[in-house]
Amino acid sequence: MKLPTKIIETAVNEISRLPGIGKKTALRLCLFLLKKDINFSENISKAIVDLKNKTEYCDICHVICEDGKCSCKSNNPYTNKEILCVVEDTPDVLAIQNTNHYNGLFHVIGGLISPIDGIGPDNLNIDTLEKRVSKGEIKEIIFALSPTLDGDTTAFYISKKLSKYNLRVTTISRGIPIGGEIEYADEVTLGKSISSRINYKIEQ
Repeated sequence: MKLPTKIIETAVNEISRLPGIGKKTALRLCLFLLKKDINFSENISKAIVDLKNKTEYCDICHVICEDGKCSCKSNNPYTNKEILCVVEDTPDVLAIQNTNHYNGLFHVIGGLISPIDGIGPDNLNIDTLEKRVSKGEIKEIIFALSPTLDGDTTAFYISKKLSKYNLRVTTISRGIPIGGEIEYADEVTLGKSISSRINYKIEQ
């Protein structure tokens, strides 16, 4: 792609590194920014810097939070602290919260067990999950993992690891299509899947 200046070329190359943005889209964004006043670009730049400097992952539930202020540490009387929903990543937390069908806690494991991709249990936030369960306050674990082979493998491993605790282990009902991902499920389907969750059974 032939570009008019080196500065635009550099900007296009950097912006195109974002997921889902190719060189043509990056160029359109650059030309759009050129037409706006300097305050517009400075506000975007500040927002990105603040995103990196002031956002972190909670050391307990691993959900994205700001300045260490996570909802799992609050004393919200409307939160059911006896139920813990296990999800793959933060977008899944947001998707479930938006259904208004769940008022319990969350735990982000940060991925799924996938031997093909070289991801094992030690690469996930499973030890911190067990640490939370071992305190005895949690009575139910809900698996809200994508209904894929990796999702089922991960749920099986975690359920075996937590089998020594007195827990009810459930999984969202399969209103979510096989092979689908939680993040992209519509709110109605996801909400019903949470509400009509079923007991999770380990098949030997």
